[in-house]
Amino acid sequence: MRKVLITAALVLFVAVVGGAIVKNIVTMDKSPATYLRGFAYNGYGDMLQFLDHMKEGNSVVAWYGDWNEGRSGGAACVITEIAKQRNFTPLVIFQFFHHDNGQLIRPLDNANKENYREIAENYAERYNPRWLGLGIEVNILYEKNPQYFDEFVSFYNDVYDAVKAKSPETKVFTVFQLEAIKGLSGLSGPHQQAWQLIDMFKLDAVGFTTYPELVFKKPSEIPDNYYVEIALHTSKPILFTEVAWASKPLNAAWDVDTTENTQAEFVARLFNLTKSLNKELVVWPFMHDLPDSFGIFKDMGLRTADDVAKLAWSVWVGS
Repeated sequence: MRKVLITAALVLFVAVVGGAIVKNIVTMDKSPATYLRGFAYNGYGDMLQFLDHMKEGNSVVAWYGDWNEGRSGGAACVITEIAKQRNFTPLVIFQFFHHDNGQLIRPLDNANKENYREIAENYAERYNPRWLGLGIEVNILYEKNPQYFDEFVSFYNDVYDAVKAKSPETKVFTVFQLEAIKGLSGLSGPHQQAWQLIDMFKLDAVGFTTYPELVFKKPSEIPDNYYVEIALHTSKPILFTEVAWASKPLNAAWDVDTTENTQAEFVARLFNLTKSLNKELVVWPFMHDLPDSFGIFKDMGLRTADDVAKLAWSVWVGS
C-alpha cells in the first residue's frame, strides 16, 4: 500500500510547537484485550490534536518511512521521543524500497547495508523499543523484483542478529501484505500465494498490512477464517501494522460498499474475526482523512480532515 512518510523537518517543527450510534453493525465480542491499539502519524493535521485523540483508548504511535530517518535527529527518533514523553508506545518500521515499482530507495551495496545496519543498531540501543520493523510489505518486493528480495532476506537476517545484540528484548520483525500473500486478486492486481516467505526470516513477531476492501465488496463478505488462517503459517505473535476500510468509494470503477456505516462494520468485524488470534498490535494507519493526492487512501481516516469523528471512531475506541 502507499506509505505516508513524514519528513524530519515536519516532525521537528511539530516537536517544537509542541459516540455516534452505528446502525446495522455486528455486535462486538468483548473478549479480554491482550493487544495494544493505535494510529500512525502521517504528518498531516495538528500533532497536538492527534496526541489528544490518542488518549481515547489508544496507546501506540506508529511511524513508517525511509530507513535513513532512523538516524539521530531523524523523523523516526523524533516520533519515538514524542511518544515516550506522552507515555505512548512507539512503533517504528524502516522501509528500503518503493512499493509501486519494486525499486530500491538506495542500492543494497556494502556501504548502504553498513549504514542501514548501524542505524538499526543505534536506534535499538538508544531506545530499547518493544518492537522494531525492518521492511514493509516485503512480499510485494518478492513479486516485483525477486533478486532484490533475496538480497534483503540475507541482509535482514544479519541486521536481526545485530539488533538483538544491542537490545535483546526488542521484537524484530518484517511486514507482509496479507491480501497478496494469500494470493487474492482485486483492485491491487493479481497475486500468487506466498506464505512460504515467512519462514525465510528470523522473526520475533510477524507484521501484516490488511486492506480487505481491495478484494471484498463489503465487510460481511470477509470469510470467518480470514485472519485466523495466519496461525496455520506461523506461531509467532501477530502485529497488524496497517488495517483500514474507507468511508467513501475508492474510485468509480471499483464498486465497493464504502460508507461510514460499512467502515464501522469493518472495524467491528475485524476485532471479532481476530479475537482468537495471538495478536499484540492493531494500528489504523490514518486517524484523519487525507488530501485527494492520496488516491484510494484519502477517505480511510476514522475522523474527517476537519476532525469530526466518523461512526467507526466509537467502535474503534470501544474495541
